Amino acid sequence: MSREVVAEVARLVRSAGGRALLVGGCVRDGLLGKECDDFDIECFGISPEKLIKTLSSHYALDLVGASFGIIKLQHYDVDIALPRRETKLGLGHRAFETECDPSLSVRDAASRRDFTVNAIYKDPLTDEIIDPWGGVEDLKNRILRHVSEHFSEDPLRVMRAMQFVARFSFFPAQETIDVCRAMTPEGLARERLFEEWSKLLLKGVEISRGLRFLRETGWVKYYPELQRLIGCKQDPKWHPEGDVWNHTCCCLDAFASDRERRRAEGQGDKREDLTVGFAVLCHDFGKPFCTRYDPVKDRIRSLGHDEAGVAPTLSFLEGITNEERLLKEVPPLVRFHMRPFAMWRDKSSDSAIRRLAAKVIRIDRLVRVAAADDGGRPPYPSNPEHLQWLLDKARALAVEDSAPSPIVRGRDLIALGMKPSVEFGKILSSLYDAQLDGKFSTLDEALAFLAKKRSVKEGEAQ
Repeated sequence: MSREVVAEVARLVRSAGGRALLVGGCVRDGLLGKECDDFDIECFGISPEKLIKTLSSHYALDLVGASFGIIKLQHYDVDIALPRRETKLGLGHRAFETECDPSLSVRDAASRRDFTVNAIYKDPLTDEIIDPWGGVEDLKNRILRHVSEHFSEDPLRVMRAMQFVARFSFFPAQETIDVCRAMTPEGLARERLFEEWSKLLLKGVEISRGLRFLRETGWVKYYPELQRLIGCKQDPKWHPEGDVWNHTCCCLDAFASDRERRRAEGQGDKREDLTVGFAVLCHDFGKPFCTRYDPVKDRIRSLGHDEAGVAPTLSFLEGITNEERLLKEVPPLVRFHMRPFAMWRDKSSDSAIRRLAAKVIRIDRLVRVAAADDGGRPPYPSNPEHLQWLLDKARALAVEDSAPSPIVRGRDLIALGMKPSVEFGKILSSLYDAQLDGKFSTLDEALAFLAKKRSVKEGEAQ
């Protein structure tokens, strides 16, 4: 439907004396043979007032961004913009004075865009490609190159480059790397940083390319939790891929491969992918604090790195987001990412598996993190036996994709005639522990267990 709307918009603009051209990701993805479901249009030779009047006769418009020359069509994934001149007034990606100028040439308008591959225009009525900055050739050669000197005015573009090289397997041009090295974050807002990190993890095909871009440009220093991984040694017998940085890169590529497989099988879930992706990214943040050479065993060890990774994981996440869900759910996956193998080795009890589920919320998430960790040690093949064992056990106990829900709640105690008090929390916690130990599995059994426990306690008091 949006494609038909794009053509109709182009005809309306033409009838009003202007020209509407597709630009940006929809053109880039089309040239790559990829499907696109949202469209950006730039209109030349027509004033803002006339454009609004022309479009409003056929569509409901969202004019929130009209002062910046951006009009959205309600009910359609179509954004319409006017060419604009921008003057940087201060720090950050929002510190610009914007002035619409419909008389700008396509080349001048494109000079404000970020990368040449995003500065390719297409006439939706004639299919003519207009490529003022050589983006088509760069696209063929998989080169990510900034358009002009205006690139350095917006520091967020460095992070956009990070996720672009990962998504499209681009090679960053050396001159673009050099420009990025001279730039700083300038106090970028967390929500904008989070958007780029999310795209890296949700859309990156070779996520390692994105991390290596941060390293090449020096921007990894703004993420000390990541920078510390560089040069942190691992035992070559178990980690032939090299240091913790290389291991993390390999793990993220393994995660991306599994993510795409799951999507192809209809199991895709962006929320789950993002939670698991961040956990894979952060899973070895504790190693720089724990890695030591053990002369007795004659090997490098990182004892306790799982627990030591919780604090830097929180530090990293808090620097890019305030989403409580991620801040709550990612650290336990880091803390217990070694547990699946240990539980399989020790053939842990049902109680231990229930307790693990209560801590990590979803065992299937933990298994995905552990699988990426296992797959991040090339050339070693992954060994899914221990992970399948844990999944099978968790599935049988009905804790594969959720923590065990408390069988007894406060309302149940009130129904027994107990009055709410500070003791409620202690009683409920004790009952939940007993539930995890398999002492009962229904409410009736739980209440019977509680009655017996209270009877014994009262007898001891006498």
